[in-house]
Amino acid sequence: MEYLIPKKLIQSKILILRGKNVMLDKDIAELYGVETKQLKRQVRRNIKRFPDDFMFELTKEEVKNLRRQFGTSSWGGRRYLPFAFTELKK
Repeated sequence: MEYLIPKKLIQSKILILRGKNVMLDKDIAELYGVETKQLKRQVRRNIKRFPDDFMFELTKEEVKNLRRQFGTSSWGGRRYLPFAFTELKK
């Protein structure tokens, strides 16, 4: 199978949160070439399309734990808690 985005790049963005494989909003926005705030705005405008088992907002504690794991350089300046997106179930 051929991928438009390298499979290894996608795999490197996957985290495990709440026992699920997820990607954060900032990483999905980067893959699609849009700003994170644009992605979040569209999600909020279409919230009914994003069920709880597909998307959730991280808690302050989860964000704090991620910052400890990865450092603060890529997390600076965020005003809102990130969204995490799970795998789409068929």
